[in-house]
Amino acid sequence: MGTQGFSTMQPKPNPGLFKRNPPIAGEADAIERAKNGDPDAFSKLYALHKRRVYTLCLRMLGNVSEAEDMTQEAFLHLFRKLGSFRGESAFSTWLHRLTVNLVLMHLRKKGLQLVSLEETINPSEEDAPKRDFGSRDPQLAGSVDRVTLERAVASLPPGYRMVFVLHDVEGFEHNEIATMLECSTGNSKSQLHKARLKLRELLRQPDRLPPVEGLKEVAL
Repeated sequence: MGTQGFSTMQPKPNPGLFKRNPPIAGEADAIERAKNGDPDAFSKLYALHKRRVYTLCLRMLGNVSEAEDMTQEAFLHLFRKLGSFRGESAFSTWLHRLTVNLVLMHLRKKGLQLVSLEETINPSEEDAPKRDFGSRDPQLAGSVDRVTLERAVASLPPGYRMVFVLHDVEGFEHNEIATMLECSTGNSKSQLHKARLKLRELLRQPDRLPPVEGLKEVAL
């Protein structure tokens, strides 16, 4: 499935675990100048957004080398597609959506299964409140420092991490995630539920979390 297939999906504002920066001064002017072929303006956009694009890639991929490669690929794609940006959403939202699509295509080309085929919650996991299922988890937001949380997210199994990043960090709805990952909405909700349970477990013993290579470059 190509990038064009996701063009109508726009993440909703999400007061989640990793809050976005406010609009950047000079960004709108740089966008217009870059559209007209100004290389300095494009360099400015790269400087303004490279850390957050890299952070998104690292969260989704869990691999520094791949995250660096996909960051470069995202900006090459941006260079080709910038003329299609119409300002209907924030530029950062549009760029993040473009990046998500590229990472998903990269993973599919590698033949990786993006989520588990399981859709049900194991009986042993039903101790979590039902209202947490498919909505933002207040027990994770604001209760730990961001570096520790990044380390815990990086320790999640790939399928759990993917849905958690897309929903709780990037703000996509479950029906959008289901389309993007080619799974059911129930599967997306189940993966998120399990990801949150696993995160709570990991955060109970933060000293045992492994260090994350490349974390110093992450935009917190």
